[in-house]
Amino acid sequence: MAFSRGAKGQIGYLFNRLHAPTRSGHCYSSWAFRGHQVSEVRETIRSFALKNAYSQCASGRQMFFRRFSVEIPASEQMSLIKQLRERTSAPIKDVKAALITSNWDIEAAQKDLRKRGIVLASKKSSRTAAEGLLAIAQDENKAAVIELNCETDFVARNEIFQYLALSLARIALSVEKYAEQSSSGFPFDPEYLEDLRISLDHPKLSGETTVKSAITEVAAIMGENVKLRRGFAVSKSSHGVVSTYLHTSPQPGLGRITGILTLEAEDNNVPLDALQRVGSQLAMHIVAAKPLFLTRELVSSEALENEREILKSQAETSGRPQMAIEKMVEGRLRKYLEEVVFMEQKFVVNDSMNIKSVMDELSKEVGSPVKIGKFFRMEVGEGIQRLETSGAAEVLAQAA
Repeated sequence: MAFSRGAKGQIGYLFNRLHAPTRSGHCYSSWAFRGHQVSEVRETIRSFALKNAYSQCASGRQMFFRRFSVEIPASEQMSLIKQLRERTSAPIKDVKAALITSNWDIEAAQKDLRKRGIVLASKKSSRTAAEGLLAIAQDENKAAVIELNCETDFVARNEIFQYLALSLARIALSVEKYAEQSSSGFPFDPEYLEDLRISLDHPKLSGETTVKSAITEVAAIMGENVKLRRGFAVSKSSHGVVSTYLHTSPQPGLGRITGILTLEAEDNNVPLDALQRVGSQLAMHIVAAKPLFLTRELVSSEALENEREILKSQAETSGRPQMAIEKMVEGRLRKYLEEVVFMEQKFVVNDSMNIKSVMDELSKEVGSPVKIGKFFRMEVGEGIQRLETSGAAEVLAQAA
């Protein structure tokens, strides 16, 4: 009898030692497995386990056990962390936490990371995204440009972000709805693109999904707000070319500023090489010189009057006579028109001639009149710091 009570006492002590909460003041218990020790007493403990062996904390909440497994060797753990990191580009801390939570099941951990990333991405969607890239896709007849924004230029340099931007530009180029309307220059609604299907083929971003889901997934990977802000499509309406130029370009098709225009020849037999050469130079000129109007006739009377009032108020501070002030205003107004009217600007490649002279020289070279059809300039983040306006309205305001 005494022996029986003694045996029970020793086993009971062992049971309590193995199950005693080490930090009960925080309502949890840490139980580190020591494989061979637990296996030796497992059966003995099980036979003496009581129905209510796990007591509640003083606060009334049920205790839980945090179990650290050493069944996976350290070298294999590091390998899994590296693999998941390469798959997702998530921070190492998050990768390790997901693997531990998923008991080192890499597929379950990847799924867990994606779920958590999408939740975080939705929380960050209201944050200002003024950085990013412009992406252009074009063929012989048409070009499409989109602006994909993020919060920092660090993310804009990431290959996944750049791959997505180029993929979105190709989708925009392929939309028949825009092909029909882009002959006159057409800004398109990003929300329409977001519902389209997109097929991705990148080591860290693959499969078929919607544009909106792809953007959300990249936002989750990057840990920043990623937003498709606006886009523009343009095509030539006669015999000619669509010319583009990208400034600060990390790779072909991407940049921070773009100039796009169409050159159109009256004679359908004119070779297009000369048009393409000059068109590329003029697209670069658009980026550098920032023209607002194609010709002086297209400048609205309201814009002229507003500029005249500004120049007049500036000239009046000089204290000169009224006649002198009027001459100053007219001179400065001519200077203003030379700065904002495309055809009157000095050519950035050769400032001894203006754009009108460049077009006259091109027409003589090809033996047929050549004109500029459409042009526009876009820059990443322009207008975001001001009161938010629609992306379509911003592009329309810049289009010729």
